[in-house]
Order: sequence, then C-alpha cells, then structure tokens
Amino acid sequence: MSDSRTVCAVTGTRADFGLLRWTLDAILRHPDLMLRLVVTGAHLDSGYGDTCAEIEVLGFDIAATAPLGTIGGNSQAIGHALADATRGLSDVLHQLGPDILLILGDRYEMLAAAQAAMVARIPICHVHGGEVTEGVIDEAIRHAITKMSHIHCVAAEPHARRVRQLGESPQTVFVVGAAGLDAIAELPLLDREALQRELGYSISDQHLLVTYHPVTLRNQTPQDALQGLLGALDACSESTVTITGANADTGGRAFNDHLQAFAATRPNVYFTASLGQLRYLSMAQLSAAVVGNSSSGLIEIPALGVPTVNIGERQQNRLRAPSVIDCDNTQPAISDALAQAMSGEVRGIAARKENPYGAPGAAHRIVQILADVELEGILIKHFNDWPEPL
Repeated sequence: MSDSRTVCAVTGTRADFGLLRWTLDAILRHPDLMLRLVVTGAHLDSGYGDTCAEIEVLGFDIAATAPLGTIGGNSQAIGHALADATRGLSDVLHQLGPDILLILGDRYEMLAAAQAAMVARIPICHVHGGEVTEGVIDEAIRHAITKMSHIHCVAAEPHARRVRQLGESPQTVFVVGAAGLDAIAELPLLDREALQRELGYSISDQHLLVTYHPVTLRNQTPQDALQGLLGALDACSESTVTITGANADTGGRAFNDHLQAFAATRPNVYFTASLGQLRYLSMAQLSAAVVGNSSSGLIEIPALGVPTVNIGERQQNRLRAPSVIDCDNTQPAISDALAQAMSGEVRGIAARKENPYGAPGAAHRIVQILADVELEGILIKHFNDWPEPL
C-alpha cells in the first residue's frame, strides 16, 4: 500500500483496552498504518480506577477524549451517556478524519462510536462480533454494531457463521482468534512475591479472584443480585479474596458500593476498582479459581490453566472451555461450584488449557486486515441472503 491509512481506535473501559492493547501496539509498528486513539467512557471517571492514566503510562498517545456525564447509574443515566458519547465521538471523528474506525465488543460506548462513524461514512472494523451473551443488553448492541460495520474480525468460526447469518458478506468476515489471548503470550506475568509487593497484601494458595457485573436485563436490586455471591465468599474464610470493580453498566456504581462495603468488614477480602491487565492476569494465574460473570473467565482464564466459576446468565451461550463451571447465583450453587473448581479433578482439566478461542496472534491478523483490505466501495453493503429455511 503506497499511502498510509489512519486507523481511529476507540476505547471506553479497562476491559476493551486490555483486549485491544496489542493490536494498537501492532498498528503503531506497521509502516502503512497511523494510529489515532480516542478515549471515552469509564476511562475518564476516577470512580472506575483512573484507567486513562494507565493508557498513557503504557506509552500510547491519546489523540482525543469524549467525556460522558455520570455513568454506571440507572438506565436513564446510561441513555444520557450514550447520547453524550454519540455527540462527542461525532465531533472527534470529524476532527480526525480517519480512514477506518476500529472498535471492539458490545458496550454502549462502541454503539455510539459505530453510529457516529456510520453517518460520517467512515468504514468500521468490528472485533469480537457474532458472540452470544443472552443475559445483558450487550447482546443486542453487539449485533447492531455488526450491521453497521464493514470488516468483521471474529474470535471463532461459530461467531463468523452468526455474522454471515446476519447478512454480512463472507468476504468481509475473518476468524482471527480472541484478542485477549495476545496479552497472555506477550506479558511477563508477575510471580507471587512481586505481585504481593505491588498490592501490599498476601495471596493465599486458595486465593479467589472475583469480578461480578450487573445482569442488565434483570431488574434486581444490588442486594438481591449479590446476596448469593457474598454469602458464598463469606464461607471461604481460609481463602484470600480480591474483588475487582463492576463496569460502568446500569447499576455498576451501586454494585461497587456494596462490594467495597463487604470487603471493608472482612480481613481476608480486598476490593480494587481496577487491577490493570498485568496484575489481573498475574493474579488470575496465581488463584485457585476466577469467580464471577466476566467474559474474561471464559475467554482468557482457560488459557492460564485456572478453573472458572461462571455465575448466572450474563455469559449465557457464549463458547466455553471444559474448565468453566456454570452455576446459578444462589449461595448453595456458588459454594458447590467453588468446591468443584478447587478439586483435583477440575484443576487437572484446567491444567490442559483447552480453549475454543484459538491461539495468540489476533493482533497481527487484525493489523494485516486493516492494512490490506480494499476500502474502495466498501461502504455500500449488500445483504447476503441465506437459502430459504427447510
């Protein structure tokens, strides 16, 4: 390619940045691509860990920011944040004028970015489309972004099939593997002693790493949603427990208030808004189990050889490794799943590191697609009809 392409990447949370980080790094190194990184959402809210500063510490220049109002409150606040993000990102894209927009996942910030790029006639490359998580609004957002996107970098063949089923041309759908697996291959993870020095507390052999987000399609109070999990953790008095904060979804702030209050009254439980990717993966590798309803428990954790206890329906019907134990959100079910996870049988299964999301290398594959894909005429999409059902 003779002329360099400008790729505008948008990140709104610690989670999507952690997954995209190695792709962003590969864009910076590619001779025919120029990166413009835009930061929005929870990154700009100190209540979610001041993760914007972490991006800069890692050496990434931030081309622009799109601040939102109060996020992580009720559904009305999320609706307002979506509107703010669409307005702010429209201004940013007009200012930067990129050749391609790169977005990952299924959050409302990414929906805002896709909307802004669509009306600005900027081609969209969407990473991690075609997945299924039936317990949250992310399910509908993900598929909506697919229909607005022009290039699809998916994690596995079942996801590619769903994207094609949504009418997307097979020539625009690429199976690249899970972006988060690159971090496991690239990062020199901290050993127990180094991690304990950074955190300021000890990690037992039976340590549990917990991340639990609101199930946004259920109308539950934080007390009801967290009762089973916190009851099960209370019964694990011999384990140290680290709880990372919920994300900026509807009810996220209230979840974090309850989780922080729970940790404050237990000597073996610690709460942190964000560990950052290096400390998170290092702690996960040193844990007896990773517990909660985060996608990382299904995608990245199996590659570390650690069991996952996946609670409730937030990740319902997502691909999962044999080391993932599913349970409902009642205390007896969670306690039983924790006992299974720490058994020799399940730890042996986890040690095989079987993972349906492929192998590391997604960053390289995505960047080659960004550099080589033909953009002429890409904005005009034709619905690819499937044969009539039998």
